Amino acid sequence: MKENVLSMLEKNTKLYGERIALGKRNKYGWKELTYKGLSLLSMQFASYLITDLQMQKGEKLAILSESMPEIGACLFASVISGMVTVPLDNKLTIYELKSILSSCEPSVLAFSQANLEKALELKKQIPSIKHLIVMDEPIHATEEIPSLYTLPSGRECKWRHRSLRDTALIIYTSGTTGAPKGVETSFGNMITQVYEMSKLMPEIMPHECVNLLSILPMNHLFELTVGFSTFLNRGSSIYYPQSLKPKDVLADMREKKIDFMITVPAFLKLLKSTIESDIKSWSDEEKLLFEKSYAAAEYITDYSIRRQLFRSILSKFGGNFYGFISGGAPLDAGVGEFFERIGIKIFQGYGLSETSPVISMDRGDDRKLMSVGPVLGSYDAKLDPETGELLVKGPSVMKGYYKNPEKTAEVLEPDGWLHTGDIAEFDEDGRLYITGRIKNMIVLSGGKKVFPEEVEAVLELHPDFAEICVFGATRKSGAKDGTEEIMTVIVPTDKIQEKYPVKEDLEKYIGQEVKNLSIKLAPYKRPVNIVVRKEPLPRTSTRKVKRNIVKEETLAM
Repeated sequence: MKENVLSMLEKNTKLYGERIALGKRNKYGWKELTYKGLSLLSMQFASYLITDLQMQKGEKLAILSESMPEIGACLFASVISGMVTVPLDNKLTIYELKSILSSCEPSVLAFSQANLEKALELKKQIPSIKHLIVMDEPIHATEEIPSLYTLPSGRECKWRHRSLRDTALIIYTSGTTGAPKGVETSFGNMITQVYEMSKLMPEIMPHECVNLLSILPMNHLFELTVGFSTFLNRGSSIYYPQSLKPKDVLADMREKKIDFMITVPAFLKLLKSTIESDIKSWSDEEKLLFEKSYAAAEYITDYSIRRQLFRSILSKFGGNFYGFISGGAPLDAGVGEFFERIGIKIFQGYGLSETSPVISMDRGDDRKLMSVGPVLGSYDAKLDPETGELLVKGPSVMKGYYKNPEKTAEVLEPDGWLHTGDIAEFDEDGRLYITGRIKNMIVLSGGKKVFPEEVEAVLELHPDFAEICVFGATRKSGAKDGTEEIMTVIVPTDKIQEKYPVKEDLEKYIGQEVKNLSIKLAPYKRPVNIVVRKEPLPRTSTRKVKRNIVKEETLAM
């Protein structure tokens, strides 16, 4: 396996030695690791794991940290030493982390200083954790808890052979209830993804050695296989911002001359709002010029001309910025259209943790904003003729859920077909469209089926609706007792909340606007119950709305 995963580190060290591999802004400036520095730190940590801690092949290394360059060193060290990596969401509570760590039983916990208290508490509560190590500079390092930067250096260590079937990562999926589900991702799964994405890159980001800004957490496979592995394999410099506020992100993009970014639709929506707020402060003459240019851009296919028209806006991105890969949730068509018109390309992808994760990616010059593109070449794909569910089969499909054969059997058939849980369609060109989620499906009394996503797509057109969540609520009385009705929760914008400070007035306005928009939907798809909520909706670390939590909280009111 060293000819695959580790050869990437070895090859890049030789090719790009002094080029920045990974960097993160902190309060002192930028903490950066060159390709050579990343290699040395990885080997240093691997040597410590093998020689000092006597770690055996197959033992687990858990990582509890915000995104930072040192995670890269931990990932490579884990591979070199024969360990299995378990990246954790550092926003989880002790209770949630204890459930995950009790499942995978790591021997070593690597953590950032920001997670020191959690790490100490977890070591007390999880018997398998024998060793702690601080990942950042050694402010909190002691003999008992060393830092990556205080480990013995200059020692040689022999790479431990890994087969394609060996488990590389265990990724615990978000939004699960009850016993946690750990997706076992093999080296074969990861290598296939890097190979497939590298093949597509000329149609997405044609230049190698670009500067990438990454805002996705590194406990997600989309970040690990695409944002980290694929872009490192192309000699890119990957930067992590300290803050996710759009103005701070834009400042980092200007400073580091960022070329490309991997993100989620919610961030793109926020970024669009920030740009539109700036436009409002322009003079009447400037605003009129923007409106005329924006209208004309619809008919201009040459991106270089579009970029000239909107160069004042693009300068806020640093001038070099080329485009986004968007994944993790459906992209709002209006948001995608906005960036495309001002000369920034959007490439929408789709996948699951269970598929390592990318299943499809739209690319090239004939992209369709509502499509997630053609399925990657390594997959077979088909639709269930009864339900319309997408099933896929190929070398990126997970080994299974860790120590959970029952849950594995629910989604993975013996012949290798994986049930994605998503309802999908293909167009005549083979592009994939995701239209709903089986578990979110609302079944009405007459047997009609409604997918919340299609109702949300219509309601999201309203500029006064900041957030929307649609779900099925079961009736408890009357002739339709036990059947589901469509309920929608709307979070109005701050501006509208200020305009209607009286609760009844706000609810009346929102209710009427929902009814007005719902005319675009078939009568049976229109919301029956409308709830106005002032607090933001609970979301996962990749900004997906926690639909079940919203439903529980709303029905408990």
